[in-house]
Amino acid sequence: MTVDLNSDLGESFSRWTLGDDEALLGVVTSANVACGFHAGDPTVLRRTCELAAARGVVVGAQVGYRDLPGFGRRFIEVDPAELTNDVLYQLGALEAFARVAGTRVAYLKPHGALYNAIVHHEAQAAAVVEAVRRYDPALPVLGLPGSRFLALAAEAGLEVVAEAFADRAYTPRATLVPRGEPGAVLHDPEEIARRCVRMATEGEVEAVDGSVVPVEAASICVHGDTPGAVAIAQRVREALTAAGVPIAPFAPLG
Repeated sequence: MTVDLNSDLGESFSRWTLGDDEALLGVVTSANVACGFHAGDPTVLRRTCELAAARGVVVGAQVGYRDLPGFGRRFIEVDPAELTNDVLYQLGALEAFARVAGTRVAYLKPHGALYNAIVHHEAQAAAVVEAVRRYDPALPVLGLPGSRFLALAAEAGLEVVAEAFADRAYTPRATLVPRGEPGAVLHDPEEIARRCVRMATEGEVEAVDGSVVPVEAASICVHGDTPGAVAIAQRVREALTAAGVPIAPFAPLG
């Protein structure tokens, strides 16, 4: 089984720097680039696309709520038609910078609160699917297995890619533990690497209550804003390679 490694990048803003995008682009195979709504500004977006293109890393659009102050991690009750337009706007913005860099937007992944909301929120999930369908029905979408988002995307004929999380704890229902709860984010590179190998080779992960839940890991996310993200990503890649798991992007380079 081939596994993609993705990370959320391009999340700095003006003079505020978040994460080490350049170092992570030397490890991951896909970059979920912020599109300016939850993080990133035009200069950051262009530089991130240029760095990704130079490293041969696939660029994906990480779309979110219009929530710079909250980093897109606050749920917003937005009209579905407005959400569709917000997603289209973000796709178009990142596509421009990707094209200038000599690459393209090769997939879409929701960010933060939007990602979690459309696991169950039917109307918002449908709104994001509608945006992708209108923009490019050949564009793959990356999301949580079992989510309404991926189900509706598949029904609409979109290519769906199942994602697992290297550095996030899982509930017994195979959803992510909310960030505000203790233990929601993992930090030990060795523990994270072992989990990733188990997810990739056995299709399962241990939940916070000790139960074992199934996961699909066509792509594994290492969050770029997690402390020690570069060391974690490097250790995950080393462990997967040592376990004989080939690492390659799920979407073709532009």
